[in-house]
Amino acid sequence: MGMIKKIKNTIANYILKSELKSLHREIKSTKFNFNEIKTVGILFDASNSEDFDIVKRYVVFLREHLKKVKVIGYFNAKEIPGLTYSKLEYDFFSNKELNWFGKPSAAIFKNFMEEKYDLLIDLNVHDHFSLKYIAAFSKASFKVGKYDENNTAVYDMMIDADNTENIKYFLRQVDTYITMLNKVESNLN
Repeated sequence: MGMIKKIKNTIANYILKSELKSLHREIKSTKFNFNEIKTVGILFDASNSEDFDIVKRYVVFLREHLKKVKVIGYFNAKEIPGLTYSKLEYDFFSNKELNWFGKPSAAIFKNFMEEKYDLLIDLNVHDHFSLKYIAAFSKASFKVGKYDENNTAVYDMMIDADNTENIKYFLRQVDTYITMLNKVESNLN
């Protein structure tokens, strides 16, 4: 990462941290039941076509389990490449929709953050500030994301995926931990 990018990222994270203090969001306990979830929000870096395909397959899996899914994909580029995906299910953005610090500015972000998803899965394995910002201010009931000691105010559950930058491996870890939470919850009842 270049020096200017590091400075921008440090300032952006500082601003995010101070904005989160005023939010007073209560982190949920690990009580969680996948079968009771009706809505899921997913954030991911759509720049890599293989990662995009993995997310599309995961969305199909969730829909087969009768979940309503909304996805926001980020292209780490000046423009969004031409796509033919349904705008009902997927929204995309590029660096063009971000301010100097990487904060999202378009209406699609506001709509996504205001939606009260039962589960938010942030597949932000490349640590893009814009995706973390959307996750931080999402009104989702339960938020899952990549482990980083600086993100304790953002997620209800953080998964340490061995510093991988592989969405497939990270998503497998998300499924494993969600399954474990379901087993714990069902044993308590």
